[in-house]
Amino acid sequence: MKICVIGSGYVGLVTGACLADSGNQVICVDSDKEKVLLLSKGSVPIHEPGLSELVQQGLKRGRLRFTTDIKQAVEQSLICFIAVGTPSAADGSADLSAVMAVAQQIGKSMPDYRIIATKSTVPVGTCKTIKELISSLTPVPFDYVSNPEFLKEGAAVEDFQSPDRIIVGTDNPAVREIFRQLYAPFMRRNSRILFMDPLSAEMTKYAANAMLATRISFMNEIALLCEAVGADVELVRQGVGSDHRIGGSFLFPGVGFGGSCFPKDLRALVHTGRQHGLPMLIASAVQKVNQDQHDWFSRKVIDYFHGQDGVTVAVWGLAFKARTDDVRESPAVYCVKRFLKAGLSVKAYDPAANQTALAELGSDLRLACDAYEALEGADALVVLTDWQEFRNPDLEIIAKKLRRPVVFDGRNLYDPLIMRKAGFEYYCVGRPAVNPEGKTR
Repeated sequence: MKICVIGSGYVGLVTGACLADSGNQVICVDSDKEKVLLLSKGSVPIHEPGLSELVQQGLKRGRLRFTTDIKQAVEQSLICFIAVGTPSAADGSADLSAVMAVAQQIGKSMPDYRIIATKSTVPVGTCKTIKELISSLTPVPFDYVSNPEFLKEGAAVEDFQSPDRIIVGTDNPAVREIFRQLYAPFMRRNSRILFMDPLSAEMTKYAANAMLATRISFMNEIALLCEAVGADVELVRQGVGSDHRIGGSFLFPGVGFGGSCFPKDLRALVHTGRQHGLPMLIASAVQKVNQDQHDWFSRKVIDYFHGQDGVTVAVWGLAFKARTDDVRESPAVYCVKRFLKAGLSVKAYDPAANQTALAELGSDLRLACDAYEALEGADALVVLTDWQEFRNPDLEIIAKKLRRPVVFDGRNLYDPLIMRKAGFEYYCVGRPAVNPEGKTR
């Protein structure tokens, strides 16, 4: 099929590269000329495992190309995907200005029938707004599809190629068959494609993200209670997750969630509820618990060093999660800002997000070239992102390089008993903290 994907961020680039890899002719469009030039040379400006290889293969085989010319891309494509950002507006609503601008350009560029599909996360009812806008611009017939993405940063290529499900919101049976064919290469083992109306498809995206965020915030709240009463949240998590009705996914306590999806989608869901006279009590509580978790953990570190001058903390992890360089609404970045504001010096390392974090935090942040370099001259280690390379470090090296054997683990990566035996004063989330003498705190 001939396809164009408008917007070459995480969603658009992964969508374009994976669809080209399955044999389609794909044109990716972006308004950023420098980005288009880099991508045309096979250079991918974001960290996403497997994506660079797919882009380079697509270019080599002639099935993938990049352009800033949206008109030409629309003219040459049957399916036009909208995959631009929908950041939060000041009132918490989703900013649809980029989506509507693209829809307008598509409407003005269609020479004949097209299928317009939205990958961008948009509030429920956007399907009607887009259809009305395009219909006002052209008499050319078209079909609209809500086709939300469910990609996890750090595993986006894998998620696209082997999806849990694909949601296609359309009222036209003929379009259903076109999309069934489009996604058939990713359905070889079993069919996971669900068809529904566009409004329900839009709602499914928000409901799914809100549910996952709720699980994280719920477990973080349980972790605080565990810490208060002396229970071990890791054991509780295992006990809860072993219930097949619940499962273990998204039940890991820590410093809270961040990234480009959960925070803004929760805000948009709450805003939509407010517009319809519904307070969305659970979604609002999830937001508050998450913010409180950021504050609680950063305060734990700051309070430990209260009244002490010249303190430096080593930070491992700046991205909002492992396997990405994305620092948007990263709990790690939030905590570092709090540390700096409290007068602590910070020396940080992230395997992928050093530079993106530097752009966010500025010159007050000192960066290290590797994890152990960050420890030099530091009074404590603070772990904020669950990168694989942080999971089994050399504890002897950590103890030698730190001025004090103190570790704050915001991801519960380590066993408290092992840390005690290694001589560390160890603080984590929802588990009894221990000092080298084995006394709980």
